[in-house]
Amino acid sequence: MSFNTAAGLLIPFLGTSLGAGMVYLLKKQLSSGTQKALTGFAAGVMVAASFWSLLQPALENSADMGALSFVPASVGFLAGVGFLLALDVVTPHMHMDRQHEGPPSRIRRTTKLILAVTLHNIPEGMAVGVVYAGFLTHESGITAAGALALAIGIAIQNFPEGAIVSMPLLAEGMRRGKTFLMGVLSGVVEPVAALITLLAAELLTPVLPYFLAFAAGAMMYVVVEELIPEMSEGKHSNVGTVSFALGFVLMMILDVTLG
Repeated sequence: MSFNTAAGLLIPFLGTSLGAGMVYLLKKQLSSGTQKALTGFAAGVMVAASFWSLLQPALENSADMGALSFVPASVGFLAGVGFLLALDVVTPHMHMDRQHEGPPSRIRRTTKLILAVTLHNIPEGMAVGVVYAGFLTHESGITAAGALALAIGIAIQNFPEGAIVSMPLLAEGMRRGKTFLMGVLSGVVEPVAALITLLAAELLTPVLPYFLAFAAGAMMYVVVEELIPEMSEGKHSNVGTVSFALGFVLMMILDVTLG
């Protein structure tokens, strides 16, 4: 693995860590409007990345199948959604906790919040890993700049995620150093998932389009199931919508200019 590839796999993790570092700069709690803005922005980046950095290359790599070129992208996308759905069911994260009556204990709420962000980071890491795998095959049409664009885009949307997981922990009385560490640890799964996906995809080059679409499906599941409801509920929903549009456009610009 080259230095550039290794750096690309770590860039998104850097975004999470920088976001977690906001506990040293901000007050103890994010306002509702700020949290909706950050969530909407992250959702916009993920949707744009799913289309231009993952699904489009998947379709292009299947062009030799003619009228059936949609099959790898369709199968991979649905498999990615199913994978995250299964994780959603078996992992007791924050979203599922909303369905229980009564407030959870502080320890339980904190644990589930960390699990929620960790769960979100899995498909993002997979996306970066599979795009770099496509670049390394030299047959997918994915360039080094295109892979870097996705890594930077994921890092940008990881910045608010790092803040979103760390700031509530600070508000609950946890020390700043520990909240920062928890935010950083929630992102560790990302380079691990990226590396595993990279290694697996390199061994299974013929099914690379399935891997690309799988990552897209997993990311879209997170957006639809978690991020969009969170950015839209209650007041200030327009803030989330505008931030979604800004995140989407920024990722599109990155993909077009660098890809």
